[in-house]
Parts: sequence; structure tokens; C-alpha cells
Amino acid sequence: MGVIRHSEQRVAIFIDTQNLYHSAKNLYKAKVNFGAVIKIALGDRKLIRAISYVVNTEGGEEGAFFEALEKVGIEIKTKDLQIFYGGAKKADWDVGMAVDAIKLAQKVDAIILATGDGDFIPLVEYVKSQGCQV
Repeated sequence: MGVIRHSEQRVAIFIDTQNLYHSAKNLYKAKVNFGAVIKIALGDRKLIRAISYVVNTEGGEEGAFFEALEKVGIEIKTKDLQIFYGGAKKADWDVGMAVDAIKLAQKVDAIILATGDGDFIPLVEYVKSQGCQV
């Protein structure tokens, strides 16, 4: 069954910010216009919530970026970068995004996951089983 879109449809958008940013930078040598992502994904539907999952960097220079996201109506959830012994770095929002999507699935008609991460396939299957479009 295809995705049904109508102007009364309530939509929540979850943005895997680091994934989109690094994919655009490394694969296409481009920057992501997150405002355009929201506009195109939403279409003429009703935005209930747009959440960007971001990581605070070591230098903390992302303030202007966060302001730009907020200016286009995107809520920001932050997490500190974890640095492990030996220099390995990790910043993973997958579980947080999944929990938020499950919570909001009861309140919206459609969920949009803006990510390139295949780890969300079980989430997509679950949310669909609850009657929400993904």
C-alpha cells in the first residue's frame, strides 16, 4: 500500500542530523538545508513536531547551527560526544529516536525518519503495525 497524504494528516519528523550531515558532506561534498528537508517531507500536511538529534562536539562550536535549526521550527535534542580510551568516539541517538517515535506514533498519522541508517527497519515495522504511516 502506498503512502496516503492529505492536508489534515498529522506528521512528526525525526532527523538523524549527524547521519544526514556526514552523508551529504562525504558522499556529495554538499551541505544539508534542513529547512528544505522539513518543507519537502511535510508537503501540505500538519507538522506536529520536528526533532533534530544532534551531538555536542568537543569544541562546542555548534551554537549557530542549533539556532538555524530552531529558526525553521526544529526542536533540538543534544547528547555529548563520548570519547573512549584510545581515542574512539561515539555519539549514538538511535535508541532515543526510536523511543520518541514510538511515543509519538499514537498522536500522529505519519512519521518521517530523515536518516540513512538501516538500523531503524524494526522501528518502521513496529510503527506501521500500530497503524501509523512511515
